[in-house]
Formats: sequence, structure tokens, C-alpha cells
Amino acid sequence: MPLHPFQQPAGRIEIIEIDSAALADNLLGDPGTRSVAVYLPPGYDDSAETYPLMVDIVGFTGSGFAHVGWKAFQENVPQRIERLISEGAMGPVVVAFPDCFTTLGGNQYINSAAMGGWETFLCEDMIRALESQFRILPGRDHRAIFGKSSGGYGAIVHGMTHADTWGAIACHSGDMDFELCYRGDMPGVLRSLETYDGNIRAFVDRLKESRKVSGGDMHTLMILAMAATYDPDPEAPYGIRLPVTMDTCEFIAERWDNWLAWDPVRMVDAPEVQRQLRSLNGLYIDCGSKDQYNLVYGARQLTHRLQLLGIDHRYEEFPDNHSSVDYRMDVSLPYLYNAITI
Repeated sequence: MPLHPFQQPAGRIEIIEIDSAALADNLLGDPGTRSVAVYLPPGYDDSAETYPLMVDIVGFTGSGFAHVGWKAFQENVPQRIERLISEGAMGPVVVAFPDCFTTLGGNQYINSAAMGGWETFLCEDMIRALESQFRILPGRDHRAIFGKSSGGYGAIVHGMTHADTWGAIACHSGDMDFELCYRGDMPGVLRSLETYDGNIRAFVDRLKESRKVSGGDMHTLMILAMAATYDPDPEAPYGIRLPVTMDTCEFIAERWDNWLAWDPVRMVDAPEVQRQLRSLNGLYIDCGSKDQYNLVYGARQLTHRLQLLGIDHRYEEFPDNHSSVDYRMDVSLPYLYNAITI
């Protein structure tokens, strides 16, 4: 049994509100004003020092607030950072924990006509607000973004498309190779929707009125969130359409291609993506060798491609699955700190 971290962080958390035009008027009806918890390290209030910035984007069903709260037998991220500082593994940083939760249960952190302009929010609205309110070192070379699962996906895609914003990224168990991690879920989603005669709006509306969500319904909701992210349809209920026929579960090539266009193992073939990845000061990827969502195979594919392209990166596999692996931040956070304090 791991030791419980009784010591509370010596730094403090400040919460700011950001009114984002990029998130307004999304098809889910979610608020365009979002909260961001900001961790300020010990000594912040007693000096004029400026600090590098890290941004923590979380996995599906999560919010940045989950990473600053109390957990049994686990450190939250501020506790972890302060322990790593005390061990000499890294120095003090400012860390932003944005609340990017949605009505569909999560986020992939890219712009979507259905979900909202989450890339724009993170790269423009949030950065601008943080730099205006806190003593943060300016420029992409002093910024890192990291996350696990959906957050890991967001981090790697931001490294591929927004290296002008982020100097380093860390992708823990990120979604990749959509043929392996999503395709096989489609029959189960259709079975779940059969209760509602295939009516996606009825399914979502029923969940919005429920007091609890079952594990099976949550998994269906996750695939609907992916559809609203990778292939939104402004004319469909909540902007959601599936990439398969509703009766025979046959893949609709045009729609599935829209999903695959956002798959990191395919995105890496684009010269512009390669250019952006080469420009990063740090590119960290890891995944559990027993990942139950098959993500380790996509991670291996991506890193093999990076090796062939000669793109500098660090890849690690560890003997665990997809769940409760926050301890991997003991490796990634010092790595990121070194990358953004050069």
C-alpha cells in the first residue's frame, strides 16, 4: 500500500475565470466562460521572480480541478511537484489546470464546431490571461503542456500543430491508432443506442436528466464525444454523427477518414507536422505495456516513425495498464522542466 501524502502543498492555488469567444455558442450549450486553477509555487508572493509555465490537460471525464484536489494514497499534482523540487529533480513552476469538461464528458483539446474552439482557448485565450495576471516567463520556449489519455492526445496533437505556443510536451498513454482504439467500439455504441431507436439526442438528453451514469453509458458517451470532436456535423443533434451506418454498422469512408485525419500515427506523415515536432525543445511519450485500450501499439507505431524521421524524442514503456498511472509524472515533469528552462 502506498504511503498517504499528508503534507499539504506550501504553494497556493488561485482560480481565474476566462470569458472565451472561441468557446461561446458551441452546439452542446456549454458555457464559454471557464475556470482555470493556477498553482503558484512557494515564494511566489515574496519575490519578483518569473517562472516557466506548465499546463495540465486531463483525461476523459476529468477536469483540471481533479488534479489539485485531495486523493487517498495519491499525491495531487502540486504535492508531487513540491516533492520533486525537494528531491532536486526540478525547480519551481507555475502550473495551470484548466476546466475543460463538456456535456459529453470530456475533451480532446482541438477545435470543433460541436464542442467549441478548445485549441484557440488553450493557445490564445488562456495564455493571454495567464501572462497578464501572473509572473510567467514569456514565449513558447518556457511553456509546456502535458496530459494523460485524452490529455495525452491533446498534448501530442498540440506539439504537432502548435509548436509556436508550446516548447515541450508530454504525452502519457495518449489516444492514437484510431483503428485499434476506437473502431471496435462502434457495435457496442449502436447496441446502446438501440434502446432509443438510434436517436442520439434522446440518449444524451436522458443522461442529462439522470442521477448517475453507468459504466456502459459512459463508454457510449465517450465515443459520441469523439464523433463530436473529429467529425462534427452542425446539422446533427449536438453536432454528433457516427462514422457508421446505424443499422448495419458499416463504416462510412468519408466520415471515418475525418476521424483518421486527427490520428497522431497518420498526422506524423505530414511535412508540416514533422517540422513542428523537430522544433520542440522536448518531446516525451510513454505508455503502459498492458494498456487495456490498445494504446501501446499506437505509441510504438508513432515512436518508430519518429525514429525513422530522426525526430528527437524520449519514449518509455512501463509494466502497467491505463489506470492510476499518475506516478509517471515523476519522470515527465522533471523532463519538461529541463526542456523549458534551457
